[in-house]
Amino acid sequence: MSTAQGISGVRAALEAQLAPLEMHIEDEGEAHRGHPGAREGGHFRVRIVSERFRGLSRLERHRLVYGALGELRARGVHALAIDALSPEEAARGRKL
Repeated sequence: MSTAQGISGVRAALEAQLAPLEMHIEDEGEAHRGHPGAREGGHFRVRIVSERFRGLSRLERHRLVYGALGELRARGVHALAIDALSPEEAARGRKL
């Protein structure tokens, strides 16, 4: 899977399930070149702001993100760093 396909697949899945107000996706695959798992899928970093995260714990937010990715986890995403924020947290400049 190419970088563009990986990012567009992740973006489409998250947009469909989480209706993000803000989202930024980085492909960090180049930093993992040669890593055995890198052949199985991409390494991505996602910052996503959604109303769906309001009142949820970090673990619950991550579960929502992984659930939204569905089959991509098996065929396109090997590793994922997640920064999932509610709109209020994003407005305060909170970072995880």
